[in-house]
Amino acid sequence: MAELKTKATTQDPKEFLDTITPEQKKADGFALLEMFQKITGEKAVMWGDSIVGFGKYHYKSERSTQEGDWPLVGFSPRKQNLTLYVMAGNGDNPSLEKLGKHKKSGGCLYINKLSDVDQVVLETLIKESFEYMKKTNT
Repeated sequence: MAELKTKATTQDPKEFLDTITPEQKKADGFALLEMFQKITGEKAVMWGDSIVGFGKYHYKSERSTQEGDWPLVGFSPRKQNLTLYVMAGNGDNPSLEKLGKHKKSGGCLYINKLSDVDQVVLETLIKESFEYMKKTNT
């Protein structure tokens, strides 16, 4: 079995976010860091070189022999958009209709910038996904 590339690291998430450009994406990254920490009560941990995660669970794939650890929820300020790992338990959540401009795929929610979405709705989605993941995986 191939070893997973994305693992928890000792890199400081704030140092990582300081490297993000443009400035708006960096500001959104710091706002998300504060939002996720407030909602989850967890310390931010870097996963690989670009994911800021909160909490941790161990998974085993039902389709292969792959297994490993992964954050309960998290985000990554990628070049194209802000990727939020908050869709677990939220796939059919009616709050998504009130969120604002976004795309979703699998376990990910994609937004261009925080000002495109209703942040109260976003906080609800983060909280519900975090609680769902804790209940079903820890």
